[in-house]
Amino acid sequence: MRYNQATQQAFAIGMIGLGIVGLVYGDFATVWHDAPASLPGRQILAYASATLMLVCGIGLLSKRTEVLAARVLFPYWALVVLLLKIPLIIRAPLVEMTWLTTAMITVVFTGAWALTATDTRALRIAQLVFGAALIPIGLSHFVYLDLTAPLVPAWLPFHTGWAYVTGAAHIAAGVGVLLGIYPRLAAAMEAAMLSAFTGLVWIPAILATPTTQNVWSEFTISLAISAGAWVVAASIANENAATS
Repeated sequence: MRYNQATQQAFAIGMIGLGIVGLVYGDFATVWHDAPASLPGRQILAYASATLMLVCGIGLLSKRTEVLAARVLFPYWALVVLLLKIPLIIRAPLVEMTWLTTAMITVVFTGAWALTATDTRALRIAQLVFGAALIPIGLSHFVYLDLTAPLVPAWLPFHTGWAYVTGAAHIAAGVGVLLGIYPRLAAAMEAAMLSAFTGLVWIPAILATPTTQNVWSEFTISLAISAGAWVVAASIANENAATS
């Protein structure tokens, strides 16, 4: 139970962070980054999106409102994936970056899904979608090696090696969840790796350039992705406990 509460609180913090950054900068904080600049009322939608995430994030922290907050966040993230990310894949199916950006948001979506799933079938589908999303995240480390390796902290040696190893680890975690090969461990290790990336890459970037919008946007979305992975990992633990 404490594990579940901790992962839900982490997800809430991720939503609150995205909401605050969106309100401060009046933009979509990476989440709706692909929304066309010509979209009518784009600025209003940006503030509405940020407000929704902030309010629902706060709602997840209270027993009285957590269910309602989760039920609002689930369709919200579903719309983000369906309206903004899937069309990118349809337009450019051979560009790995479109799969990567879709996969990252999908991890957040599956976290919201796992919070609202009321039966084992729905929960398992959310877990499978999560596992599938990890594959393009891992592949991006190989396809975009020149972009991934520089993100490795300077104090670590063998930047290229770390890029390859972490890419393979993402893929292995996805396969583990999809095929049921130590899925709980696979999801937990994935969540830990994403959390380590958030801490090692984006926190130092914030300390170096604390007023840069892009850095705060990347930090908060990375935090939300990590939290989404923790929620899914907790859901696998719950499923295993229920069937044992």
